[in-house]
Amino acid sequence: MSMTDPIADLLTRIRNAGRARHPKLDLPSSNVKVAIANTLKELGYIKNFKVMSDDKQGVLRIYLKFDESNTHVIHEIKRISTPGRRVYVGNEEIPRIKNGLGAAILSTSQGVLSDVAAREARVGGELICTIW
Repeated sequence: MSMTDPIADLLTRIRNAGRARHPKLDLPSSNVKVAIANTLKELGYIKNFKVMSDDKQGVLRIYLKFDESNTHVIHEIKRISTPGRRVYVGNEEIPRIKNGLGAAILSTSQGVLSDVAAREARVGGELICTIW
């Protein structure tokens, strides 16, 4: 069975594993999912990730991050652009999430970037998700 929105599946698995306080989660890998995981690691929302090969497409293992009181550091992660409704923003219209406390992840011509990196590079693109 094919999946219609694998990025939404990634975000939902991260959200559910964080609420269940699982230290790690495994999901099918793709180049976009690896790029999103790399951006989440750079922003400090996950500890680490690694791609493991199997006989199919590979497995992406994400190690979640918790604070000292064992609560998930991601309060909210939300898909913005969906396959049925794509949302594109220019470099001037990139939203500020929670007055800079959160972040937006964009798919640009220079790869998957955080909102700060996209503003710095002066590029816009598809607004994948917001996180805080």
